[in-house]
Amino acid sequence: MTPIWKQRLDDLRISDLGAIFTMPKPVIGMVHCWPLPGAPGYHGYDINTIIEQALRDADALAEGGCHGLIVENMWDIPFRAGPHIQPESIAAHAVVARKVRDAFPELPLGINLVHNGGTSLLGIAIASGADFIRVCMFTGAGVWDAGSWDEGCAADLMRRRKELDAEQIKIFADVDKKHSVRFPGIDLATHIEWTRFFGADALIVSGRMTGDAPDLEKVRQARELAGSTPILLGSGTDERNIGAFLEIADGVIVGSSVKHDGEIANPVDRERVRRFVQAAGV
Repeated sequence: MTPIWKQRLDDLRISDLGAIFTMPKPVIGMVHCWPLPGAPGYHGYDINTIIEQALRDADALAEGGCHGLIVENMWDIPFRAGPHIQPESIAAHAVVARKVRDAFPELPLGINLVHNGGTSLLGIAIASGADFIRVCMFTGAGVWDAGSWDEGCAADLMRRRKELDAEQIKIFADVDKKHSVRFPGIDLATHIEWTRFFGADALIVSGRMTGDAPDLEKVRQARELAGSTPILLGSGTDERNIGAFLEIADGVIVGSSVKHDGEIANPVDRERVRRFVQAAGV
């Protein structure tokens, strides 16, 4: 007999991505914000400029057929890790995400705060009315590309989510995350086991860096290890490979390949989005 406390925790978790999206294998488009205040690339333009760019990309993703959106501080490079993300960036991110939420109320909205925003990420999601968050290092530990040591945020994040009465916000957690090297001994199987055990709703598998596709065998292995937990692709998919990947995975997050000329700094190209969604066959 399952104890009532365990049943409650189990009931909080989604069983498939169709619980959030309109279909079981969604295409989720990335809205990459321009550099936010405090980032080296920011040079004094006002928040409306950032909002306009985000809404333009969100519109192209929606018109192209995406089933959900994620608003991310992609250009706050070099990225800070975990609790070192600055308040001016967090505040601006929340404002932009809320504008996207209001403009596209029919599309599920996610938030990603690179690298590994943790409780700050949850705050942005609450302020913007988001449905889910992408957590870059939910469990385990490792080194990010900028040299920062970081550790999993599951213990603080899950407690804070409960304290803030925000358990409707679901957790999409990366395993073997791009832009990082895991602490020795944390292999894919271990990382997936830990991440599932601590309550993630979905797992994200990516390649080595932004724009790099994961090895197909790695995705297949993750799918086997994940059991009933949905698996999403987190990088490197395009209209040529997405069909093969979605034979294994349960959904995809796409950014680079649907930009004009496939260049990540460019605006989203709605025709590329249409072709991608068509190739995904969902």
